[in-house]
Amino acid sequence: MHNELFTIGPFTIYGYGLMIAIGILAAYLNTERLARKAGLDQTPVFNILIVGVVSGILGAKILYYITTIDEIIANPRLLLDFTAGFVVYGGVIAGIVAAAIYCRKKGLEFFKYLDCAAPSIALAQGFGRIGCFLAGCCYGTPMDSPISITFTHSAYAPNNIPLFPSQIVSSVFDFLHFGILCLLFKYNKQPGRIGAFYLIFYSIGRFIIEFFRGDLERGSVGALSTSQFISIFVAIAGIILLICLGQKGKTAEEKGK
Repeated sequence: MHNELFTIGPFTIYGYGLMIAIGILAAYLNTERLARKAGLDQTPVFNILIVGVVSGILGAKILYYITTIDEIIANPRLLLDFTAGFVVYGGVIAGIVAAAIYCRKKGLEFFKYLDCAAPSIALAQGFGRIGCFLAGCCYGTPMDSPISITFTHSAYAPNNIPLFPSQIVSSVFDFLHFGILCLLFKYNKQPGRIGAFYLIFYSIGRFIIEFFRGDLERGSVGALSTSQFISIFVAIAGIILLICLGQKGKTAEEKGK
């Protein structure tokens, strides 16, 4: 688990950054593929991606600042460190909201594009967690078992201590999540449902994996981690969206009779 993969002259290729880049590229290609299958105009996909990624990075960073506000007050210089410290939920929420605003301004059908993007987000997250594994961030709780991993050169995870492989488990879940959403997309007839399923499935998975995370600096709300607390509301939002879409579909069917 080495974050510094190789060096070419003065440039060093880091595993975390490389996996993020691969994830974004894979997300773009898959979103374009699904948009083509859905009969949508593929031209806006790139712009939606840029809006979502930029807003997502900002949202992930801002939520990280919020969860570490005590440390920032004690040392304001931490605000100048833009390379480390991101909270995925901040990125997901900000990215989706920004994409919705963009689609509204451009007169695009947001839910249809969201359904194409949702599986792609899960795909990108799968690669991102591999990056976390290479860097050693988002590490698991101490666990002496056959599946444990031990870091020896990590700047984030405690070295020489067997840990639960939270990054690998999260990555496997994300890729499985991607596959399930793509399968549901194939049979979906109600725009927005795939996006709703993404919110629900991701929230459930994230809530569970948080019990096995060992990086306590990500903050907490009572007995729950910050991400578990947010997961509850995101899951509820997904369920509400699913119900509303179902009612909308029934209304459309009744009008068509």
